[in-house]
Amino acid sequence: MKNKLLLVLTCCIAAEVYAQGTSLPAQQDRWKIQPDGSIEWAIDNRVPHNDHLEMSGEKISLWVQYGVNEKGQATLDRTMVFPTFRLLPVRTIASMMYNVTDGELPRFLINDKLLKTGVYNAAVAPDMQEKVISIKQKGVLQINSELGKDGNVTLQRTLFPSTDKPVAIEKWVFINTGKQPVKIEMEYLYREVKPAAERTTPVQHSFVVSTVNEGLKTVAPGDSVQFAILYQAINKNNPLATVDVNGELNTRQQRLNGILSLMQLETPDPILNTAFAFAKMRATESIYKTKGGYLHGPGGLRYYAAIWANDQAEYINPFFAMLGDETGNRSAMNAYRWFARYMNGEYKPIPSSIIAEGDATWHGAKDRGDMAMIAYGAARYALTYGNKDSAKVLWPLIEWCLEYLNKKLDANGVVASNSDELEGRFPAGKANLNTSVLYYDALKSAAMLGKLLAVPKAQTDKYTKDAQTMRANIEKFFGATVEGFKTYRYYEGNDTLRAWICSPLIVDIFDRKEGTIAALFSPRLWTADGLASLAGNTTFWDRSTLYALRGVLAAGETEKAMTFLRYYSQRRLLGEHVPYAVEAYPEGNQRHLSAESGLYCRIYTEGLFGIRATGFNSFNCTPRLPNGWDQMTLRNMHAFGNVFDIIVSRAGAGKLAITIKKDGKEKKMVIKEGSTQAIQL
Repeated sequence: MKNKLLLVLTCCIAAEVYAQGTSLPAQQDRWKIQPDGSIEWAIDNRVPHNDHLEMSGEKISLWVQYGVNEKGQATLDRTMVFPTFRLLPVRTIASMMYNVTDGELPRFLINDKLLKTGVYNAAVAPDMQEKVISIKQKGVLQINSELGKDGNVTLQRTLFPSTDKPVAIEKWVFINTGKQPVKIEMEYLYREVKPAAERTTPVQHSFVVSTVNEGLKTVAPGDSVQFAILYQAINKNNPLATVDVNGELNTRQQRLNGILSLMQLETPDPILNTAFAFAKMRATESIYKTKGGYLHGPGGLRYYAAIWANDQAEYINPFFAMLGDETGNRSAMNAYRWFARYMNGEYKPIPSSIIAEGDATWHGAKDRGDMAMIAYGAARYALTYGNKDSAKVLWPLIEWCLEYLNKKLDANGVVASNSDELEGRFPAGKANLNTSVLYYDALKSAAMLGKLLAVPKAQTDKYTKDAQTMRANIEKFFGATVEGFKTYRYYEGNDTLRAWICSPLIVDIFDRKEGTIAALFSPRLWTADGLASLAGNTTFWDRSTLYALRGVLAAGETEKAMTFLRYYSQRRLLGEHVPYAVEAYPEGNQRHLSAESGLYCRIYTEGLFGIRATGFNSFNCTPRLPNGWDQMTLRNMHAFGNVFDIIVSRAGAGKLAITIKKDGKEKKMVIKEGSTQAIQL
């Protein structure tokens, strides 16, 4: 309740600030960016403080609630999710999951004194207490502490998931910084628990906590000793693994470095550069190797070994088409193939979600506009990825979804749907703005894609004509003055501002951009944490904020968008809950769902750089170079069938230069600021 009251108070203060036309609320950073690209929290007197973080590998997701208590001690709560170790009954959330607290760890003794972490009684070992000095993260979580009154022993804890095994690792390194030898012991632990055989599938699973290098060690001055605790899932098909702790850490770092090397953002703003790099990691690490192939999963202790029409088809897959990560692209194609299995001649809707490694579906909110989400994402993906063979695979799915949507047009010429991506949490009427907007963009993409695939001209001409009609119907049916703003109603009868009025902006519908942007950044919608889903409500979902920031940039309101983008990025990267975009609040307590991180990156690719695919090796570029910046770059892009850099720089008063670097050659184009350049690779 205290946190909710604080949020409401913060929002009220923010609203008053906006109403006065002054700056956004001041932020007090808890974290700082380090030279190696990590972020670090140097512990000060602002304790206690707790936060939570998710890290993922192909066979595990590790969720850690970490913090520092009022005495300066670390407190950790670890939850391991094993997406491919399935439980019964078959449900979305039926991944085997176990939690381990500090009190369940093996005991550590230093010179025969029990190490006191955040759970042990101080009376047991008053001279061997922990004081956390700093916490650092960059795809792994590292906690650095001093032990004892003199601090002659330091402890470095590192937590991370295996890249390809169903195991999470907690590495403890003790360093003797004193002048005398120190005895350090980790007690042996092996604990195995099993869900009932009747509750597991296809065989009985076990969860094992075990120690590595346990026992008593004498550590000379200046030397160190390493222990580890493993959290592992096993069954008869996946026996207990022999784990090389340092080898696993190196493999994890290599995977992260590989992601970070792709599509690098270079701007004069280190917060934006770092937030973009972190978003790439979270978006791309969260891919699970299932029996049906690689699948991206949102995470958040609930959403694994499954796909959704919004998270995967709409949000993350178009990002993978630009990133160049092989696993990401394999997961994208798998997702679309899975959805395509449910095409049918009766045009019954494709399920919103395919769950349990492909064994079942979820369709609890009925048709949320899922076919619009799939068609929008698949068409953009096919064009941007730039592979004709892949596009041929996706075309039947795109074509089917468009026909389904055509059959769902109501008397007003907009798309009818049961709900939207918020699945009934807020009213969406019988036809909502977001679904029709996505359908409009899918038609535009399909018209371009169909020509490349030699689809009959009559069909692509129809898509072009249908897109024009849909745009007119969006204006006619949804265009409205809401709460004094010339913007959009979200559904028929809607008279309260909604965050998703940003939707037209992301597909280049700018007819009502002035009123829409004014509404988005007004006290009615903008809160200390981004857009409220419904004006006057404290609930927020980051996805709409991320869409809005992208759309406002696309609309050419660069300085306004950048003010709010910098604020949002600083809050998410360096504030109280870091380091990624979140799902929502209060639902889920701001889980770091991974597709939202893909949406964060798309603010830059599609908003700031204004990239819109027009062919397998071509795109339009409408860059928005902020005031005070001389240059911005996206380096090592893998899109449109090519690897290239795109550099936007100033070229005199009112002009911008777009430079494409490819295969050691440069191609430079000069445009008027605000205009669009067609680029052929």
